[in-house]
Amino acid sequence: MKQQNLLKRAFLATTIALIALFPVAHESTITPVVAAAGNTAPVASIESTSLEKKLQAILDDPKLQGGITGISVRKAQTGESMYSHFGDIRLRPASNMKLITGATAMDILGPDYQFSTEILTDGDIKNKMLHGNLFIKGKGDPTLVKEDLDQFVKELKEKGINKINGNLVADDSWYDDVRYSQDLNWSDEHNYVGAQVSALTLSPNDDYDAGTVIVEVNAGNKAGDLPKVSVTPSTDYVEIVNRATTVAKGSTKSISIEREHGTNRIIIEGNMPLEGARSRSWSAVWEPTELVLDVFKQSLEAQGIQFVGNHVAKTGITPKNATVLTTKKSMPLRELFIPFMKLSNNGHAETLVKEMGKVQQDEGSWDAGLKVMKEKLKEFGVNTDAVVLRDGSGMSHKNLVSAEEFTKLLYNVQNKSWFPAFEASLPIAGEPDRMVGGTLRNRMDQGLTIGNVKAKTGSITGVSTLSGYVTAKDGTELVFSILINNYVTGPVTPIEDAITTVLAEHEF
Repeated sequence: MKQQNLLKRAFLATTIALIALFPVAHESTITPVVAAAGNTAPVASIESTSLEKKLQAILDDPKLQGGITGISVRKAQTGESMYSHFGDIRLRPASNMKLITGATAMDILGPDYQFSTEILTDGDIKNKMLHGNLFIKGKGDPTLVKEDLDQFVKELKEKGINKINGNLVADDSWYDDVRYSQDLNWSDEHNYVGAQVSALTLSPNDDYDAGTVIVEVNAGNKAGDLPKVSVTPSTDYVEIVNRATTVAKGSTKSISIEREHGTNRIIIEGNMPLEGARSRSWSAVWEPTELVLDVFKQSLEAQGIQFVGNHVAKTGITPKNATVLTTKKSMPLRELFIPFMKLSNNGHAETLVKEMGKVQQDEGSWDAGLKVMKEKLKEFGVNTDAVVLRDGSGMSHKNLVSAEEFTKLLYNVQNKSWFPAFEASLPIAGEPDRMVGGTLRNRMDQGLTIGNVKAKTGSITGVSTLSGYVTAKDGTELVFSILINNYVTGPVTPIEDAITTVLAEHEF
């Protein structure tokens, strides 16, 4: 018996050795193996195995150890899953959250939707005097700038108003008075990424960072002087506390610009060398409605419209029977999405959440807006029982979405009439124009990724994400999502770029 067993083992070993000598051609067409129960179990093709090996080599990077990376790749034409690595694990999306906010806003509001700002009165115009109060009522427009306020004043003068016997009232009641999303960090409040959200707000330039002012610091005339400070738009609403010093040419620059919590005192400290490059900061203001009030009042007075009698400039509610004197509409949503998505504008995202709540439920709040968004996501094929939505921008560390839910979303929205506008708003790899390449303009700027990768970036502490579209070398269009969480040593964006480059260079 022992001799028979030895002969069997020798025969089996010889057979295996002979099989190994024959080359296997066209591994991608290997015949399916028949399982014991009679069902066929397809063997992975050499192409898919190769893709997995390429991606696994990247995921072995030591920077990812101790963290978690969720990846999902689908065919854009069919939605077929081509690769998944912890794809069903819920992770923090950072600014990839804007893909959800943007898609739902496009569908609910529409690409031609416009925000508006109204100038109204509860009085009458007689003998070039407005007898009554003048109201400026905001309806969420994040693109309102000082030039728009100047235009309002010109139009009031054209209506024969040179004097106002009444109050100037700023009305932001279109939204609720909750200024911050529920999980915003205190440390972010002074910065433009954490600006307060108001239905009446002002942007300092065409990036439309609503609720902020630009503080610019330049060297003084000589060493020892206070540096020169300017604020855009010009306003007395913020108080500049200049504690900085002009130092000798060639010295190290060390300027900090920060607003004190709960105030509009902006503290400037450090050293500014002679002939050194300027320092600029987009500083979020406390209560942006009153910034609009201050800048609008200055514009009225600068163009010769005077207030007479006892009057105040204040916030308040416009009477229902007030008369509209003039209105300004924003650019349509399809155009607003360019600075919103390309530059990853947090304020725009949060404004869109409140606007969706106002339009759908007549409540301009985060609670109403997020509820509306979650209902809409169901229509996009997203499993809403598997996501947690806490804001529109992704600043919250409590948002939770898996990579596979992102690729479901990105796959399913492709058949929407507004999809071309949505796709056009995504940052494009290697395109140097900031309103084209956006946050990807300096990434993946070589080879097959240039102009090919269209994706939303995301970054908060310990989180880096990238989700969007890419076409493989053989023409296969792909939807992908990469969510890296809990990393300690960065940056990890090169890892995202390497993964996306493999997708661009792969042949299926």
